[in-house]
Amino acid sequence: MARVLRVARSSSLFSFGSRSYSAEASHVSSPSPFLGARRDVTKERNVQWVFLGCPGVGKGTYASRLSSLLGVPHIATGDLVRDALASSGPLSQQLSEIVNQGKLVSDEIIVNLLSKRLEAGEAKGESGFILDGFPRTMTQAEILGDVTDIDLVVNLKLPEEVLVDKCLGRRTCNQCGKGFNIAHINLKGENGKPAISMDPLLPPPQCMSKLVTRADDTEEVVKARLRIYNETSQPLEEYYRSKGKLMEFDLPGGIPESWPRLLEALRLDDYEEKQSAAA
Repeated sequence: MARVLRVARSSSLFSFGSRSYSAEASHVSSPSPFLGARRDVTKERNVQWVFLGCPGVGKGTYASRLSSLLGVPHIATGDLVRDALASSGPLSQQLSEIVNQGKLVSDEIIVNLLSKRLEAGEAKGESGFILDGFPRTMTQAEILGDVTDIDLVVNLKLPEEVLVDKCLGRRTCNQCGKGFNIAHINLKGENGKPAISMDPLLPPPQCMSKLVTRADDTEEVVKARLRIYNETSQPLEEYYRSKGKLMEFDLPGGIPESWPRLLEALRLDDYEEKQSAAA
């Protein structure tokens, strides 16, 4: 792994402290050094952010939206693994066995795939990134920290029962490749916890008969993935919390409820309004 992750260092876009954002309470709790004036991100696009969260929480959805808003590449290690699975050769077979058993892909494989993706992006002149699904272990975090500066780590959170339902409801159109979700989630609030409601993301009529389910989206495999993730994520979260870079965000519902709250937490709500006005 001598040549992994050759990424140029860049200055931080924001100076975020460790914080926890409660969408239900609609505020950000202390400490508050990060609550400074909003920056002009049109002049500083090279954000280097990481999105953490359990499988199915929606990292890809929100990372992709922020990628489009800020003009930086969204790099999802899940997509890199799926691309490798679709290829031919021994790596594809090895990955297939790992994924179907609900296990996490090894650090060596993930770092190798990500290295190739970053090198390809660098050759095309890409600047900055939003990483989705990496790092997942302390080893990966330490490798990443040795070669580049991470500005912010966003940790998306949902209750486990919601995560299981979301994963079991995932569907993909085998013709157009778009993803959908047929789960209708309506979790009642209890013991001081807020209710969570998410409408299904249904496909258009032309995709309805072409929906397929991922082979690893079974209840047994999903729960195994969540258990493994929870076991490995605690040290990772503490690592970034100790560096003052972790923002924990409890999703209040689906995209209509969560997206504006996330932008508010990131101090980007006015920027989206400027972009919309410019368009």
